Amino acid sequence: MNLQRTPAPHPIDHLPAAPAELTVTSDDFTDGGPLPRSAGFGFGNTSPQLSWSGAPEGTRSYLLVCHDPDAPVIGGFTHWAVLGIPAGTTSLAADAGAFGTNLGEGTTTLTNDYGTRDFGGAAPPEGDGPHRYVFTVWALDTDNTGLDASTSVAKAQFATLGNVLARGTLTGTYEL
Repeated sequence: MNLQRTPAPHPIDHLPAAPAELTVTSDDFTDGGPLPRSAGFGFGNTSPQLSWSGAPEGTRSYLLVCHDPDAPVIGGFTHWAVLGIPAGTTSLAADAGAFGTNLGEGTTTLTNDYGTRDFGGAAPPEGDGPHRYVFTVWALDTDNTGLDASTSVAKAQFATLGNVLARGTLTGTYEL
């Protein structure tokens, strides 16, 4: 019997098309490359530096989500989600996901799958092979979604679908 794990499809493949594409980059890793060791759970839980560009006119805020589709649970594992990033913000410094970090007025860090409101470091099971950590940034035409910190990440994504002007992803990998 072959127990080889087949990687889950890329999460972006299941989302409705966005009208435009954002370019998402990082000073800490390249698309498809390894995340810094400090991004690991127990090794610093440090969110990587992220930048994005190409937001269309009318962008009023951003939604950021970091998700591991390769986690050994149904639906993957969300490591970080921030709603209401101001339109004038086009980058986040490394460790911007630290608990209690102020990411701008109106910004709300949602509860990740660890049950905390911060960046929860990468933590693939040892020997499971590399996992993908997909950082997705959505440009939204609203800065008042009516959602608060008690909102689940899935509900925030669903509730803002009609507000998406552009979207982009950057994927890093991590392995123990």
